[in-house]
Amino acid sequence: MPLDVIFLGTSGATPTVERNPPAVMVKREGELILFDCGEGTQRQMMKCRTGMGVDRIFITHLHADHFLGLPGLIQTMSFQDRERPLEVIGPPGMEDLVRGMNAFGAGRPNFEIKVYELNNSDSFQYDEYSVTALEVDHGKKIKSLGYVLEEDERQGKFDREKAIELGVVPGPDFGRLQKGESIEVGEGIVTPDQVIGPPRRGRKIVFSGDTRPLAQIEEISNDADLLIHDGTFTSDEAERAKETKHTTAKDAAKIAKKAEVRMLALFHLSSRYSKNYRPILDEAKKYFERSIVPSDFTKLRIPYPEKNRDIEVNFDANQNNRK
Repeated sequence: MPLDVIFLGTSGATPTVERNPPAVMVKREGELILFDCGEGTQRQMMKCRTGMGVDRIFITHLHADHFLGLPGLIQTMSFQDRERPLEVIGPPGMEDLVRGMNAFGAGRPNFEIKVYELNNSDSFQYDEYSVTALEVDHGKKIKSLGYVLEEDERQGKFDREKAIELGVVPGPDFGRLQKGESIEVGEGIVTPDQVIGPPRRGRKIVFSGDTRPLAQIEEISNDADLLIHDGTFTSDEAERAKETKHTTAKDAAKIAKKAEVRMLALFHLSSRYSKNYRPILDEAKKYFERSIVPSDFTKLRIPYPEKNRDIEVNFDANQNNRK
């Protein structure tokens, strides 16, 4: 089952010629999930040809660069005669924001918008995956969340050779064993645990949002496939990062190393690194080699852990779509 991550916007507080405000899309089994929705996100979606069929939108916090794309996106969905509900999920204050979006010109859509407000550790369970909120530190004056998307455990691998060795005839009995049924073989019984390996974990993505480096992010990122972390500055701007409640590439990379994630993606870049992100990348790689700095339209495909394959990185999915 493909699990794709598309970076629609990777800049910090202000857009630049090269980078749009924050927005990251996850595509999973036909579902489109958006994390943050900065100004112009719908146009980025058009460029990547993702379609507008977003199922749910998670907002990290109520700074304008993280939600100003909502009114336009909702209006476009309405113009396209959307009928099914849209979930908009975020920290306390989200409901008032959505209700007040008429002031932004969104109008009243012809579909239902379901708004949910989350606090630390609140979780939603969906079809074979969950999304859990994590309170992060972006300043005392604003409630900020990170999110963890984690797939449910999957059944262990079926050992076909072992089943045949135990006398099970290939065919319907294989399916019964995989459904948890025991099978009579001669005068004996073959049980599922004899031919099915231990449960296999699903994939896991952690999205930090805007934050200072935190021990709880490291803890919840343990063995994550992908950590998308605030990497606004290099360490020569450490004081600036502290003042603005952001993270340096060095500190984000240290978190990734301790958590033993498969890949670190640094985003929310300060405008000073918009054209030249090498200082961010070079600093991160000193502490965690499997670091990347996505551009807008970078696409990642995350394989299951047991496949022993690297995460696929396409730095310009938009370019491929134009071909």
